[in-house]
Amino acid sequence: MKIGLLIYGSLNTLSGGYFYDRALTEALRAQGDEVRIISLRWRNYAAHLSDNFKFKLPRGLDVLIQDELNHPSLIGANRPPRPYPVVSLVHHMRCSELRPNWQNMFYRAIERKYLQSVDGFIFNSQTTQKAVYDVWRNKKPFVIGYPPTDRFGAALTEEEIRIRAQQEPFQILFVGNVMRRKGLHILLNALRRLPASGFTLNVVGSLQAEPAYASQMQKLAPPNVHFHGALQDQTLAEQMRRAHILALPSSYEGFGIVYLEGMGFGLPAIGTTAGAASEIITHGKDGFLIAPEDSITLAHQIQSAAADRTLLTNLSLNALARYRQQPAWSETAADLRKFLQSLIP
Repeated sequence: MKIGLLIYGSLNTLSGGYFYDRALTEALRAQGDEVRIISLRWRNYAAHLSDNFKFKLPRGLDVLIQDELNHPSLIGANRPPRPYPVVSLVHHMRCSELRPNWQNMFYRAIERKYLQSVDGFIFNSQTTQKAVYDVWRNKKPFVIGYPPTDRFGAALTEEEIRIRAQQEPFQILFVGNVMRRKGLHILLNALRRLPASGFTLNVVGSLQAEPAYASQMQKLAPPNVHFHGALQDQTLAEQMRRAHILALPSSYEGFGIVYLEGMGFGLPAIGTTAGAASEIITHGKDGFLIAPEDSITLAHQIQSAAADRTLLTNLSLNALARYRQQPAWSETAADLRKFLQSLIP
């Protein structure tokens, strides 16, 4: 097949959605497909809407995958007749994020128009499928392809996890671009309620996504909070091996690859009840789910795991077991390829 993948910016961008896009590209190419990357320039939302007056779908393809993140640029280009099927790869809906209702109503109207313009969908979770259905009652072909979570593998043994659970100080890991949606301010507020000498927080993620927010977080953080910026796989794996728990109190996640990646290291995960974290985390078994913006409960959950190392050990071993239950990416990628083939006349 000759497949196009349309994205904003570079395929090498360090985020969960782009990691999914890269893994899918590699899997398709490994099967002998020709995958062409079509990149639109990153700008603001209003500028992206202006793309509708000039951008045209490229020629010479059998099928085009569009990262739904690009939705404001593509409504005009997707008008029929289309030269081939167009598939939207939906990581999460912009209108599902936590923001004032009037703003989300605006985004919802634009996303609905975009969703109606494509021929099929790849969803990264059941939560994302439901979010699309809530915006527009989709009856077009779709497939759910859970993201790859095996780039590190199950990195620690059960015995190594038991030993780590007894070590001091208690190490918390935050992995995500430092932006308001990821909830670092909620985590810092929670940690202010805990004894400063009892924990270390390592923050891994780009400081350039929202520079003003990142600068504010660095100023507010106490000395036992360390900002590492974006890290390559090997260095990130070192952080996961040393940590006791992964905390990402995001206001919304379409899936949350990092929760499962951390579970491969036996890290209990703390996420929120908004988005797809509940598809991964079973509250009280392999991590905790809190309401968005609830720093008080977050502080309590962190404190309970730090104070009770038997509880921490059980959570960690259950997290590793949860990781091992996740479908292999090789199987998922094969299903996605079959889905794309089924759409081509």
